[in-house]
Amino acid sequence: MKGKKELPYGSIVALVTPFDKYGRVDCKKIKQLVGWHKASGTVGIVACGTTGEGATLTDAEKRLVTETCVTAADGEIFVLAGSGSNDTAKATELSRELSKTGADGLLVVTPFYNRTNADGLFRHFESVADAVDLPIMLYNVPSRTGCEISFDVAKKLKSHPNVAGIKEASGNLSFAAKIATLTDENFSLYCGNDDLILPYLSIGAKGVVSVWANFTPTKVAELLTAWQVGDVERARKIQLRYLDFINLLFAEPNPIPIKTLLNMAGFNVGLPRLPLGRLSAKTRQELKKQVLGLGESLK
Repeated sequence: MKGKKELPYGSIVALVTPFDKYGRVDCKKIKQLVGWHKASGTVGIVACGTTGEGATLTDAEKRLVTETCVTAADGEIFVLAGSGSNDTAKATELSRELSKTGADGLLVVTPFYNRTNADGLFRHFESVADAVDLPIMLYNVPSRTGCEISFDVAKKLKSHPNVAGIKEASGNLSFAAKIATLTDENFSLYCGNDDLILPYLSIGAKGVVSVWANFTPTKVAELLTAWQVGDVERARKIQLRYLDFINLLFAEPNPIPIKTLLNMAGFNVGLPRLPLGRLSAKTRQELKKQVLGLGESLK
């Protein structure tokens, strides 16, 4: 194995997957979005994650989306490919395939539905990590999967040369703080909850994997930069100013609100795939009110 490559500091966007009017992956739109993020302070892209509707993309589509992101990134920003599954054999094989796309790393979620125990969870991630020569970001999001990476499992996994960090999206700051005790130059903590970016940074997070950054990437990048240079007050003001807006992005299952908002803003990223439905009229109006109140533009 080549060993780990360092994960970047800053704002990593959990990129939406745009679809055309026929529901097919829109590669032209992906390239436009990645180009916009490159110019907006975003340091990385997650392709085919939760926000990217990885659960309803075929393996061929995941490869296409990842390859398109890699081409558009052109080595200027980091690309992580979502390669998780609740089937260890599938996650391992998909990770091998996506590692051939030129992606810089992999985002691997805990098994969902069948959930597993501590032994199975460790061996699941170990199988993927043994199969590739890329840095892996573990993904802890128990509200989605019903399965949590425990402190003990995380501690055991961090010794693997290809496990480089964790996207911690439990929303439990106490648990995140315990995970933060594991961080060092070889294992990084990333915030997975946009409403908690600043608290996570305060306990040692290296950055955020952000849904919010799909809409205002410069603001998320500004928050991370402000913290990095010691301007805590500026970072605090950005976090709190956008807090109500962030909460609305999760008022209905992600990525329904963010895709709707991007369409309202003229990005034309298409509808989410079923079983994700359309955003309710009430949440749509609340989002519009929030956005305009923040001085952001809609078409």
